[in-house]
Amino acid sequence: MTSRSWALLGATFVALIYGATFTVAKDVMPTYVQPFGLILIRVLGACLLFWLVSLFLAKEKIDKKDFPRIMAAAFFGVAFNQLTFFKGLSYTSPISAAVIMVTAPILVLVLSSILLKERLEIKKIIGILIGLTGASVLILYGKSIENASNANWGNFLVFVNASSYAVYLILVKPIAAKYSPLTFIKWIYTFGLLYVLPFGLSEFSEINWVKTPTTICLEIGYLVVFTTFLAYLINLSAIRILKPTTLSVFIYLQPLFASIIAVGLGKDSLNNVKIISALFIFVGVYLVTKKKMSAS
Repeated sequence: MTSRSWALLGATFVALIYGATFTVAKDVMPTYVQPFGLILIRVLGACLLFWLVSLFLAKEKIDKKDFPRIMAAAFFGVAFNQLTFFKGLSYTSPISAAVIMVTAPILVLVLSSILLKERLEIKKIIGILIGLTGASVLILYGKSIENASNANWGNFLVFVNASSYAVYLILVKPIAAKYSPLTFIKWIYTFGLLYVLPFGLSEFSEINWVKTPTTICLEIGYLVVFTTFLAYLINLSAIRILKPTTLSVFIYLQPLFASIIAVGLGKDSLNNVKIISALFIFVGVYLVTKKKMSAS
């Protein structure tokens, strides 16, 4: 397999991880852990893992001039991104959150054309719109919309999260090509930890670990190891090869994988709407990821 094929496979795996995250996070919060407290656990746990793994790898020094960009990436990709997403998800339903999240590839496309001077290919625009259509139909009509408290505010926060993630992908692209992923992701999470600490410390201290079921602890572990540590590491490896617009379109796969997981666990059923939506999503992803020989 080529490096590009591995990058696309990795991005698909990340979409699978995120597809399960909506349900897992909802199980954990707010019943057992409040949103900001959960974020502190995620960021602290991932930060420790990144630094631990880096001890066994070759040392690589980061240029001082790159630290401002790393600090900005930490704000948009770790702190602001996760704070708004988990707070928003606590107010709205996973389905509504997924609807808002599929706006991220469009935001990345626009920002890439402005900041990175990427050319807006017609094929890529069509692919994004087709994928957006499929994902929207799936999450709007594939199952019933849940009741949610203060859903409008929650949806707005998730949209802010999608915008923040788009900015993060743009910011991290130049340094991702310059260093190995682990070299700067440990610094991104170190700064991210400093950003989220004031927000999450109070809610973290309120957690009653004695009364927290083992299954919930395992789900928290999933959010730290898979959703945070592995997903960010794989994404950073993939963005060294793929354009931000290409990587971001894999967000469309998240609701598809979420439905597959739900069906596999007997929590949902397959119907014509989901099958047709899946076809739209795969066509959209194919159009965006199918590149010319000289492009990536």
